[in-house]
Amino acid sequence: MSTPPGWEGILDEGEEILWQGRPGQGFHFGAGNVVSAIFGLFFAGFALFWMVMAASADGPFWMFGLIHFSVGIALSAWAIYGNTWKRRHSWYTLTDRRAFIATDMPLKGKTLKSYPIGPTTVIDYRAGPPATINFAEEFKRGSKGRSYKVKVGFERLENGAEVMREVRRAQEVDETMIRESA
Repeated sequence: MSTPPGWEGILDEGEEILWQGRPGQGFHFGAGNVVSAIFGLFFAGFALFWMVMAASADGPFWMFGLIHFSVGIALSAWAIYGNTWKRRHSWYTLTDRRAFIATDMPLKGKTLKSYPIGPTTVIDYRAGPPATINFAEEFKRGSKGRSYKVKVGFERLENGAEVMREVRRAQEVDETMIRESA
């Protein structure tokens, strides 16, 4: 079988694509985003209050609050629209050996990450619609240098049960993939 166009040099010899798709493109505002959005609004609100008070004094001193006001609005906007924006720039591919998550973010560029799928891979399936299938974990670094674990997977899938069947198929052991050590 030949390698599909665009996958040359990415797929291993004999690796076969089982499924390709995208996360749900619709707007979604989850409970986890509420705290960040409220914090951003309080930040912007305090900056606005400070600018109004500083404007009562003569001079352009009040303009120093504009940066804080803008940051607060940006924090709120990202909490509300950020995940939807990321999903709209993401694509998923599942092969008989790996799961791929591709992104094409403006200003950040294209990325392609692959995660091995095998018999010992722990799969976390949350039925939907929309469904989510997590198959890996990554460590992220927080603002204070601390690291935390995040789940990685295919999010907000309309056809989650179908994709889960393909993931289970990818987990099956293929005798040709087993390497014997000497």
